[in-house]
Amino acid sequence: MQPLSIGPQQKSGSTIAIMMNEPASPTEAAIAATPEHRLKDELDIVIPTIRNLDFLELWRPFFQPYHLIIVQDGDPSRTIKVPNGFDYELYNRNDINRILGPRASCISFKDSACRCFGYMVSRKKYIFTIDDDCFVAKDPTGKAINALEQHIKNLLSPSAPFFFNTLYDPFADGADFVRGYPFSLREGVPTAVSHGLWLNIPDYDAPTQLVKPLERNTRYVDAVLSIPKGTLFPMCGMNLAFDRHLIGPAMYFGLMGEGQPIGRYDDMWAGWCIKVICDHLGLGVKTGLPYIYHSKASNPFVNLRKEYKGIYWQEEIIPFFQQIVLPKDCTTVQKCYVHLAKQVKEKLARIDPYFDKLAEAMVTWIQAWDELNPSAAALSNGKKG
Repeated sequence: MQPLSIGPQQKSGSTIAIMMNEPASPTEAAIAATPEHRLKDELDIVIPTIRNLDFLELWRPFFQPYHLIIVQDGDPSRTIKVPNGFDYELYNRNDINRILGPRASCISFKDSACRCFGYMVSRKKYIFTIDDDCFVAKDPTGKAINALEQHIKNLLSPSAPFFFNTLYDPFADGADFVRGYPFSLREGVPTAVSHGLWLNIPDYDAPTQLVKPLERNTRYVDAVLSIPKGTLFPMCGMNLAFDRHLIGPAMYFGLMGEGQPIGRYDDMWAGWCIKVICDHLGLGVKTGLPYIYHSKASNPFVNLRKEYKGIYWQEEIIPFFQQIVLPKDCTTVQKCYVHLAKQVKEKLARIDPYFDKLAEAMVTWIQAWDELNPSAAALSNGKKG
């Protein structure tokens, strides 16, 4: 097994209730797969995990042509088994420490937030990230859903964040801009983020889980929406794709897990940051299709221990993001993110010392990103190679 130069392990519009609330079988997925795999050489699939990746067998018809980046959390001495036939890199905590050195402190441990390390070491333009308890979902006709294909459609078509279109995504097949939509805004803007949804287990917080322990999402909404400018949203990292060149440096999932006072806010923190930056830079964020099948509900009592401070803190964090205005000289994602870090230190550290530490980690993250992505760093500083 030959290591890479940076050191991984390597191997070559309607709402419908789904009555059969079960994932697609490998055979159904194979039938739904198309011979064309778009962006095969331009997209990495990032998976955080602590277990063997048997779930990839369900996704084989859709994922096998793509390169995987697996970020192993927890005990680095444990061997993670990957099904044969997948091309992948696997990084554990020892790899992260060796590659980043002292800056490895910005990567969370014992938390799925570690996935953002995969974003940093990727060399591709696009990223799709998925959790290992997410399976192939079915649409209302019973056909297996190729989630990756829909994410690619979302990312390759413009967004319309400045004026809401009542037919949802005007760039989708069979849709367009409705009467009264300004022609000056119909060109849209580049899409930076595609946020997918889930059937079966909803992405609820612990209090809602406790109140509705048996609730399952069976509603399939056939729609993609551009999230309007100035509107925040709770981003979930289990079914997410983004343009790494447009927004990658801001996809930092924060400090969570071991040694931190908060958990399960990693993807939401990243979502608040990227939305403010996308709004400032004139980029789009889409949500809706595609769906995946979320198979396993996490323990609500464990989740409550992780979330309880965040449940209080978010009542101050969200107004902070709603009110922040990035200066005009923040013309790159890196500059925007460093400015956000300064504002976090100045305005949120009064809530808890954790935010002072988080602000420092945000700056460290950008330094590490630029070190591993020197060409992107040169562009962000106005230099040409």
